[in-house]
Amino acid sequence: MNDKATSDTQYKHWTLSTDIDNVLWLSIDREGESANSLSMEVLSELGTIVDGLETDAPAGLVLLSGKTGSFIVGADVREFDGYDDAEMASDGIDQVHRLFNRIEALPFTTVAAIDGICLGGGLELALAFDYRIATNVEHTRLGFPEIKLGIYPGFGGSARSVQQAGASNAMQLMLSTRNLRPGAARAMGLVDELVGRHGSLRWAARRAIKQGRKSKPPGQLKRLQNIAPARPLLAKMMRKQVAARANPEHYPAPFELIDAWEKYGDDPQRMMAEESERVGKLITGDTSKNLRRVFFLMERLKGIGKQTDTKVRRVHVIGAGVMGGDIAAWCVLQGMDVTLQDRELKYIEPALKRAKSLFAKKLRDRSKIAGAVSRLVPDVEGKGVAKADVIIEAIFEDVDAKRDLFADIEPRMKAGAVLATNTSAIPLADIASVLKKPKQLIGIHFFNPVAKMPLVEVVYDKKSDAEQVARGAAFCSAINRFPLPVKSSPGFLVNRVLAGYMAKAMSMHLERNIPIEVLDKAATAFGMPMGPVELADTVGLDVCMKVVEMLGGESTQREAALLQDKVDAGELGKKSGKGFYTWEKGKPKRADADSGSYALDEITESLLQPYFDACESALADGIVEDADVLDAGMIFGTGFAPFRGGPLHYLKQKGADQ
Repeated sequence: MNDKATSDTQYKHWTLSTDIDNVLWLSIDREGESANSLSMEVLSELGTIVDGLETDAPAGLVLLSGKTGSFIVGADVREFDGYDDAEMASDGIDQVHRLFNRIEALPFTTVAAIDGICLGGGLELALAFDYRIATNVEHTRLGFPEIKLGIYPGFGGSARSVQQAGASNAMQLMLSTRNLRPGAARAMGLVDELVGRHGSLRWAARRAIKQGRKSKPPGQLKRLQNIAPARPLLAKMMRKQVAARANPEHYPAPFELIDAWEKYGDDPQRMMAEESERVGKLITGDTSKNLRRVFFLMERLKGIGKQTDTKVRRVHVIGAGVMGGDIAAWCVLQGMDVTLQDRELKYIEPALKRAKSLFAKKLRDRSKIAGAVSRLVPDVEGKGVAKADVIIEAIFEDVDAKRDLFADIEPRMKAGAVLATNTSAIPLADIASVLKKPKQLIGIHFFNPVAKMPLVEVVYDKKSDAEQVARGAAFCSAINRFPLPVKSSPGFLVNRVLAGYMAKAMSMHLERNIPIEVLDKAATAFGMPMGPVELADTVGLDVCMKVVEMLGGESTQREAALLQDKVDAGELGKKSGKGFYTWEKGKPKRADADSGSYALDEITESLLQPYFDACESALADGIVEDADVLDAGMIFGTGFAPFRGGPLHYLKQKGADQ
């Protein structure tokens, strides 16, 4: 097949090339951006192109990306704040609907050739084409992430996806926001054909044009899911599943999507009309505005990890307890070679067992699991120190033990390696005092559970080398974690805030006899993912005790004593199976407590006051760069209610409202 184009037309964000067979190749390459997104300017140019296609039809049309390894990441989220009211937003959505409907109605075969990330508006545009081909490679992913932004697919995606893939598949994809691998997308019906690593996407697209291919209609079972008798039953099940993890008062978007589909799932045009109205209201609401704020905070943290191009291949972790072992396993899962050190092999073996379970859960492929297992090497003698690009200490919280360890490590590490401690509260200078080059020690503080918590504090003090801090942040990004630079001080940022919060819960339990279940319910009613007592159990009561003792002082003696009693009894929380709660299959067993007899609003206010006070004092002390970074740390490090936009943002908005 001849790929040579016979003519080219260049727009600002699009390129048109017509080959000798009169196939039109439409390439999107948004100017000045590393990834393609659908801004209003990009869509306006596309509208002009469609004008020409409607009057001068080619033999076929192929949509592809001009950016290597990336298709279209979605709509341009930065433009969402430009909508002043719901009506204005709805009008903008209507314009996109009309454009995509015109593409869908073109009187010749259209093919979307997908290579790389294809999300949100990008997938919605692809669904308006007759046929979709995707590269079956690791970097290609498809999905609808809109719920994370407090909206749902609004460029026709909710209507077209349920018709193409069936309601069960499409609704779960939109509600879960998960990204699909190419094979799963094809099985679902969102993709029609896959091209392997060594295949030609352009060749496959031209063949589809030549043969006039179109997506196969969904099977009878998928069609029946959109019929009226089935919709109320399926909608009820969906609401129950979503309500188990999201409060409709806090996160209305998924419930709006379910309502729209339940009423009009068999009428694509009416579903699009519902998109315009409902998404228009959602996008201008407080929840969506705050979730967009969270999105931009996340992007800022990602940017911190890109300030140096440090490459990390080998990691050495010292301490094979729950934290150290899980750090090692997570690094392996991200493709690194890891050596794991402890005093004897018997202390490392439980970590290896947990790691294998994690690999099996995440990788689901025997060869990949075996490869991961081979990259996690027990290392009692610590031979991995000399070769490691990053060395992380994760032993118990004792400053003398840490000093002895680092004094031994320093002479053996290679030049340029990152030397880090995972201490949760000990000031950096107290540990680094034994080093010949104290400026090279930084903190890389993970949170439990490592595989779920997205934030890592990168700790520095006035003696720290700035390049080492940047390398530490780059390492965090390399293992798919958000780096948060924090100044060394007792508790750093996250534990400084959480210490008073959890201590307050314990004091309210001790002094006012408020059941732990009621305390946790008051916090989750506010929007926290879990209450302070469950959080303490999850972190580990031994860790909490150390933090409360260090940060609370004499004012928290009763709370520290309560924790000490639990620790002495071996009740460490989730990791031991019992703490304040008894844990079964990773879930806390809750006693029945009549929360209706308590004033939850008053309890919530009392619980969160120390949390807010600590945030404000940490900002005043310069623990982080600014209020936005602090909000990011609290959202990704403590789970502060994302729909509220961060604790300091919440206080600011609350003050403005009052």
